Amino acid sequence: MKVIILTPMQIEQEKVLAALARIDNLKNSYEVVVSGIGRESTAKAMMHLPPHDVCVLMGFAAVVGKARELPDYLHLGKPIEITETSLYGYEGGLFENGKPIKATSKLSLPCLFSLTSDKFVRTTDLAEKTVVNMEDYTFMYLKKPQDFILRIISDFLPHEIEIDFFDEVKGIDFMEGIMAIENM
Repeated sequence: MKVIILTPMQIEQEKVLAALARIDNLKNSYEVVVSGIGRESTAKAMMHLPPHDVCVLMGFAAVVGKARELPDYLHLGKPIEITETSLYGYEGGLFENGKPIKATSKLSLPCLFSLTSDKFVRTTDLAEKTVVNMEDYTFMYLKKPQDFILRIISDFLPHEIEIDFFDEVKGIDFMEGIMAIENM
């Protein structure tokens, strides 16, 4: 099967490629494409993808909650699948046309709800275990039925202390997420 993995950032592409390089006998063939961050970049990238059987949006995810209070499956570096998304506005309200989009699960991973925002959400009163990002809604809106979103937990909202995102994610490995794709 030909799998396209779409990553918003180059650091995510590097982590996907590093994980793929450690697997001797891949079941699928992979191409990793960096879309760029945000809804518009995601849409443009999806319009220009090469032929494939499945497209996976794979990247980091901020999840609402305190790391020490969340279940083990939501710890730093853990993979999750996004099966429902909504669009979150600049002022913290849902857009009228941002009604939730639902998809069926494709992996044997925990499934979470995702809000896509046009800007990074720093403080929130969102429900615990909600994922916040800038791409999921567009991908869910444009994807084919077999495509899906796989996110890797990178940080927790609201931040209790200021973080350097790139320093925070240095040690995160995407192997568990890649293995979930290989085993689907």
